[in-house]
Amino acid sequence: MSDHCLSKRLLAEFIGTAALVATVVGSGIMATNITQDVGLQLLGNTLPTGAILFVLISIFGPISGAHFNPAVTVVFALRRLLPFYNVVPYIALQIIGGIVGTIVAHLMFDMNTIEISSKIRSSNALFFSEFVATFGLIVTILLGLRYAQNSIPSLVAFYITAAYWFSSSTSFANPAVTIARSLTNSFSGIAPSSVIGFMTAQIIGSIVAMFVAQWLSNEITSVDSEG
Repeated sequence: MSDHCLSKRLLAEFIGTAALVATVVGSGIMATNITQDVGLQLLGNTLPTGAILFVLISIFGPISGAHFNPAVTVVFALRRLLPFYNVVPYIALQIIGGIVGTIVAHLMFDMNTIEISSKIRSSNALFFSEFVATFGLIVTILLGLRYAQNSIPSLVAFYITAAYWFSSSTSFANPAVTIARSLTNSFSGIAPSSVIGFMTAQIIGSIVAMFVAQWLSNEITSVDSEG
């Protein structure tokens, strides 16, 4: 748990989530401005997102834990890695930061501050994809904290970079980012009608991942002690 006061940790969560969403939305807009090739557009969206995650987790991790994600915050609280009284303010600042990130991206590209997305992403395959993507992210974080703590920035950055391509949903894996992306009618947008399905899958995926990571950690510890 960070020694920084709550106000500093909340500011770090706000800035970090805003920067993450501004990168996701902004790089998506830039990609569609420079090419009509969907594959290149996705690549142009993927690489900046992975890069900014490495930067943001590296600089804000020591301050707030660099959650930038309500699913991560809830799991950390359930694992007693974050006091429960921090959960609501963390999530509030993450959601507000995400919305601000969308607005910042739009302003940089001379777009309306808010543009409700019309991109419907509602299918069982996409919802399952979000379950898988979020499950993998939480397992990566929890086992990374247990066995490779110094590598967390690169582990998360590489995981999200990969998940953009192996998941049909392009790995939102974050309720705050999902909400923010409903406010952009650009490459990275998601229609408001699809948000609840994505968020439900993300929450379920994160809880299942928490139990699986706990079981794996306990099992490995047991085997080591027997040896």
